[in-house]
Amino acid sequence: MKRLVIPKQSVHVGSLILVNQQHPYCSENTETYLVPAYADSRVLLERKAAALLSKLMSSIEGWEQISAVSGWRSRQEQQKIYNQSLRDSGTAFTEQFVAMPDYSEHQTGLAIDLGLRKPEIDFICPDFPYSGICQTFREKAITYGFVERYPKGKETITGIAHEPWHFRYVGAPHAAIMTKFGLTLEEYHDFLKQYPHGEKHFLYRTENQNIEVSYVKIAAGVDTEFEIEDHILYSISGNNAGGFVLTEWTSRQ
Repeated sequence: MKRLVIPKQSVHVGSLILVNQQHPYCSENTETYLVPAYADSRVLLERKAAALLSKLMSSIEGWEQISAVSGWRSRQEQQKIYNQSLRDSGTAFTEQFVAMPDYSEHQTGLAIDLGLRKPEIDFICPDFPYSGICQTFREKAITYGFVERYPKGKETITGIAHEPWHFRYVGAPHAAIMTKFGLTLEEYHDFLKQYPHGEKHFLYRTENQNIEVSYVKIAAGVDTEFEIEDHILYSISGNNAGGFVLTEWTSRQ
C-alpha cells in the first residue's frame, strides 16, 4: 500500500472544484497554468482544459463556426462585468446570469462560454443552440471531459439560469458519469459522498479500464492522509467544499 498526504489547502484545487454561491473560489495561482484557448486567442483556459478543448474542436472542425467568447477572468474583470450588467440590465437579470466576484467559475480557468460565429455576439448570453455544430460539440464534449454546467431545470440547484453556452471542464470519467445520471456538479459531489474511500467506491467501466471513484473527507485542521494500492494510476481533485475526489484506473483483464 502507498500512503498519500494531501495538504489541506489542496481542497481548493483541481478539475472538480465546486464554485457557486455557497463556495467561493479560493486559489491564488490560477494564472500560472493559463494558455490561449486556441492559437492567437485572447481567451485563456487552464492548460489541460485548453488541450482537451483543442482536441475536441479539431475532431469537429469547430473553430470554423464556433467562437470562444469568454474563458478565464480575473477577479477585477468579473467585478467589472458584474457592475456593468447591473447598470445595463438590472438586478434581476444580473443575478440570473452573472456571478459575483469570487463566486464565478470563470475565475478557475476551467469554464468557457462559446457562441456561434456572427458579426455580433452577445458577451453575456451568446447564441449556442441545440442544433447544428453547437449540438455536435455538446454531444462530443462528454468524451473530452466537458459538461454543460447550467442545464435547464436545475436552476434552483446551481443558482444560475439555464446557460446553453457555458461549459465546464471536469475531466474523465466524471463528465460521462454526470451526464449518465443527469447530475450537475453540485449533485455529483453529493452523489460521491455515498462512496467513502476505504469503504466502497463507484465503479465506471470502459472497454479497457475499470475506473473507481471515491470520496475522501478532509481531515479537520491538518493534512489529509490515506492509503491506495501500489502501482495504481490515480488522480486527486479537491472539491472546494470539504473533501477530495479520488479516481483510480486499472486495466480490465
